[in-house]
Parts: sequence; structure tokens; C-alpha cells
Amino acid sequence: MNARLRLVADRVTTAGAASPAACPPSEAPPHEQPLLAEPPHEQPPHEQPPHAEPLLAEPLHAEPGPGAVRCLGLYAKLAAGVTVVTARGEDGPLGMTVSAVTSLSARPPLLLACLRDGSRTLTAVRARRAFAVHLLREEQQELAGRFASPTTTAAERFAGTDTRQVLGVPVLAGALAWSVCLTEDVRRYGDHHLVVGRVAAVHVGGGRPLLWHDRRFGALTEPVPDAAG
Repeated sequence: MNARLRLVADRVTTAGAASPAACPPSEAPPHEQPLLAEPPHEQPPHEQPPHAEPLLAEPLHAEPGPGAVRCLGLYAKLAAGVTVVTARGEDGPLGMTVSAVTSLSARPPLLLACLRDGSRTLTAVRARRAFAVHLLREEQQELAGRFASPTTTAAERFAGTDTRQVLGVPVLAGALAWSVCLTEDVRRYGDHHLVVGRVAAVHVGGGRPLLWHDRRFGALTEPVPDAAG
């Protein structure tokens, strides 16, 4: 072989050794590897369709969400009426202040209340299958604070209040309105329980409601017509 033919053969051999086709796919540079939404062991290669495109990561789904402090800041901006929920416990009446109460249905008449997990009032509501909801008047801030205090005993909460029994449930006198409910359902969501009650007795008086907004009590500024029934 003359020198010219040997030079051409050497060039062909060198180009074939440096061809990208000779490199295994697994040795491709890192920046050429596709981003997978899930680890490889959770999505075996043999289950991938030959024509499937690589899944891209979704940053929105990976976001853990805002912290509890920011959520509580949001919840504080929700204006709500202040209520006291009572029930009959083993050793006497129990009750707690609740601001998360809303109407659920007119037919059948249903109310929904959110009670803190682990509270003795919640235990009584589940055991006795009945409870009362009291909508407080604007002048009943002291009563609301007493039933909300974690250091106040059940006896201290009911001390000095005029209480009577309606369908076996303690009902506080002087509320703007009250209803006695039969427990329909109790479901836990996070650190609270949703309690659904069927309204069995109801009383509506006149006056102005006590409100809770931005972690403090408030009141309506416009006149409210009286409606008793």
C-alpha cells in the first residue's frame, strides 16, 4: 500500500473511532439526560411506551404549600359570628366558644360546626349525639372569652349563667338565638372535626350579633331589626 492510500485509511479508521454512534446511550453527557417526574425505580423502563415523551417535573405539585402561620393569617380575615356550643358531659354540662359555624341545609334543617380535636365538648357531642349552638349578642364578649379560655374549668364556664335543659342539652339563656341539634355526622379533617347536626329545636330573639374578625371582637355598625320566634 502506498503512502497516499495508507493516509486515507488511517483517516477513515480515526473518524469511525470518534463517531457518536459508537458511544452507549447511558454514557451521554448529563445535560442531555431528560428530567423525570418520578424516580426511575417507580417507573420501570419496560412499562414506558416506545413513543412516550419524557415527563417533565411539575414545580407546582412539588410545592409543600404555605406554613401554618400564613394560613392562620388568612383565616383571621374571615369575619364570623361568635357562638358557644354546649353538650351534656358525664359530670355535667360542657361547652366551648366556636366561630366556625354555618348553616348547611334547610330541608332537612342542618347546621355544621367545627370543633377542635381533643376537646371534651367534642367527646360529649359524639357520645350523647346531641348539642346546642348559641349565637351570642354583641354584649356577651365576657361569656365568649370565658368559654374560650383553656384554663377555665367547665364549672367556671357555666358559673352565674342561667341554664335550662332542652332535649337533655344545656341551653344558655340570653343568647341572640339558639338551636338544639341531634348529631348526624362527625368527621375529622386535620386538627378539627366537622360536626353536622339536625336542628330539633330553635329559638330566635332580637338584638345585634357578636362578631369575630382579625383576632378580636367586633359588632355591626348598622341597625338590626328585631325578629323573635
